[in-house]
Amino acid sequence: MFVPVEWLKQYVDIENIDIDKLSDELVMSGSKVEAVENLGEKINKIVVGKILEIQKHPDAEKLVVTQVDIGDEVLQIVTGAKNVKEGQYIPVILNGGRLPDGTKIKKGKLRGVVSNGMMCSGEELGIADKVLPMHQEKDGIYILDEAYPLGTDIKDILGLNDYIIEFEITPNRPDCLSILGMARETAATFNIPLKNLEINIKEEVDNIKDYASVEVLDSDLCNRYVARVIKDVEIKPSPQWLQNRLMKAGMRPINNIVDITNYVMLELGQPLHAFDLEKLEENKIIVKRAENGETFTTLDEVERKLDEDTLIIADGKKSVALAGVMGGLNSEVSESTKTILIESANFSSHSVRTTSKKLGLRTEASARFEKGIDPNIAIIAANRVCQLVEELGIGKVVAGVIDIYPNRAEEKVVEVRPKRINDLLGTNLTNEEMIDILERLEMKVTIKEDKFLVTVPTFRLDIAQEIDFVEEIARIYGFNNLGMTIPKGNSQGAKTNGQIIEELAKNTLNAVGLNEILTYSFVSPRTFDLLCIPEESFMRRVVKVINPLGEETSIMRTTLMGNMLEVLARNYNRNVEYAKAFELGNVFIPKSIPVNSLPIEKKVLTIGMYGKEIDFYSLKGVVERLFERLGITDYEYIPEKNHPSFHPGRCANIVYGNHTLGVIGEIHPDVMENYNIDTRVYVGEIDFNIIYQITRLDRVYKELPKYPAMTRDMALVVKEDIYVKQIEDIVKENGREILESIKLFDVYKGKQIQEGYKSVAYSLTYRAKDRTLTDEEVTKVHEKIVKELEEKLGATLR
Repeated sequence: MFVPVEWLKQYVDIENIDIDKLSDELVMSGSKVEAVENLGEKINKIVVGKILEIQKHPDAEKLVVTQVDIGDEVLQIVTGAKNVKEGQYIPVILNGGRLPDGTKIKKGKLRGVVSNGMMCSGEELGIADKVLPMHQEKDGIYILDEAYPLGTDIKDILGLNDYIIEFEITPNRPDCLSILGMARETAATFNIPLKNLEINIKEEVDNIKDYASVEVLDSDLCNRYVARVIKDVEIKPSPQWLQNRLMKAGMRPINNIVDITNYVMLELGQPLHAFDLEKLEENKIIVKRAENGETFTTLDEVERKLDEDTLIIADGKKSVALAGVMGGLNSEVSESTKTILIESANFSSHSVRTTSKKLGLRTEASARFEKGIDPNIAIIAANRVCQLVEELGIGKVVAGVIDIYPNRAEEKVVEVRPKRINDLLGTNLTNEEMIDILERLEMKVTIKEDKFLVTVPTFRLDIAQEIDFVEEIARIYGFNNLGMTIPKGNSQGAKTNGQIIEELAKNTLNAVGLNEILTYSFVSPRTFDLLCIPEESFMRRVVKVINPLGEETSIMRTTLMGNMLEVLARNYNRNVEYAKAFELGNVFIPKSIPVNSLPIEKKVLTIGMYGKEIDFYSLKGVVERLFERLGITDYEYIPEKNHPSFHPGRCANIVYGNHTLGVIGEIHPDVMENYNIDTRVYVGEIDFNIIYQITRLDRVYKELPKYPAMTRDMALVVKEDIYVKQIEDIVKENGREILESIKLFDVYKGKQIQEGYKSVAYSLTYRAKDRTLTDEEVTKVHEKIVKELEEKLGATLR
């Protein structure tokens, strides 16, 4: 909502309030200010001029040489504009002047002819194309509507000295979608009187009953219908002051009648529509539901198909408007219009919202109706249109009003407890202070014992119960004036065990050089194809989004690998040399298909990386460091050759007892091709729900050993297909109580080892807790280990 301050001043005296204070105080009282703009702040030396003479340029067909009177001198100006004529009043920027975009103009020559200044178009004056008056040419010079004093600053003529405040109006305050509504807020905020709008129609002729009749057949969708008639209408451009106000409020001037209806809508918040009465069959208005399948052409020249839920305005034979949305092409006001019927109605917000959504047609009128409008303002708005028509001298107002009001809106009376308000706000406001605030908001208050009986004006549709008054008093009193108090309670907040584990995991992963990423929980079904997931896989059992933003966000994810690979692919394709990232997020597993209950939400940790010096063991090292910090031991890696997304020879499951914690490995080349990544990528996905259960954050102190250790090295020759874990399991099993540690320090394949075999070298440390070991004890255990390796794995000492 754009509010010109100059227009606001018509209702509240804010002459002595500077713009910063005005906007700041309105923000503090609940009106969100999006922007404040001064249209003419950067304009300099642009004045009114009159074209005295136009001659052809001697050396250029598309240019003309003009003589322009600016009051104290006549300037020669060369222009290529085609809409200039002798006698026109136009804006002229003088030598050294500045346009709104900061451009400075200097005198010069155009094809050899001196040009002292420049005539200005609407765009050069800072007027946006979307609000440029219909009678002004988009690429032409801006032509002023009448003879203004020559040399007058153009900012005074076009109202460019004004400030425009842009407000974001919340859906619960449709009354603020008007100048009057924001004037009420300003008056209440600064505790200054609101100037009443005086509406007087001095002269009325004939009788409306001789001109038109109105019938409301579907009163459940039309709360009120007010009609007035104006005859002997003269259609022409609006005066400059009216055009200025519309443009500053973000609306394009069309003609005087349409402009007046738009002006009143912006001023009072009541949408209006003008029908050419001579185009209405039988001079009749009928408010009813449309026939199913009926077609209707709106003012934007689009034919629309209607249904029986659409409320329309019809005459004696045809539809002429979509109620509350847009008028019809067959009844629009044109230059030949002589008699008009002004519609000021109140339609059901649900009906207008439904019609607007079905037809994909949203207008300034529908935006207001769908939020709700006070029906009692309809008659005021209709009379205001008549007043402006009379003041501009463009028609005669026909006496009488047609006012069908089947669903009368009455003022609500709400019981309010002052003590409750103070308790909730933590204030000690007196009854008098509260009553003063409520009366500033145009509410009437009666005291009954220890309670207020508050009468709420009908334009405040958002107020219905006691708690609403708490907010009203708080915002006008000033949120910044409310005391700061600490909530009382018997419990102290603390992180849950799960939150502590998550935080430790994230800190650990950050510490080893990974960046945390966050991605959307909804993904594309195509993700499974990119990951080469088979059609029968359980991962394709998904929760589908009923109203997705698009195909790319139509299902809930069952794996985070697709999201991780998208992020890595994006970085790779933007020439990021290496990337290491992780995400801790939810996947969504449906309990059944079709989905008829909430899915299972499972926490999953995904780690991804690529780069010049990164390999499988880089990823494995990160996982092991994480598990070490979480106190997780006794897990093992089992080769995995069947996962469709991973390289079959470079992938392993992480197993803890009977549970599979997750999978790590190098991504399959086919998947890499799908994501347009031309380097090796390593990804791990871990079930964090299990991690919660097996994490051990407590640390038990163990005293330092008192007795010395003995170390023995051994190099074994085994078959290539034997895993080191098989060797280590046998060593640990036979090390009895004196084997303290086993460390692999070499794996060798080469000429000295026969083909199909490898050499694996270990360092074994022996120590007893209660004594110093002898060589005999160690030798006995060590030989037992070697013997078991020979028997079970066919190992030989090298």
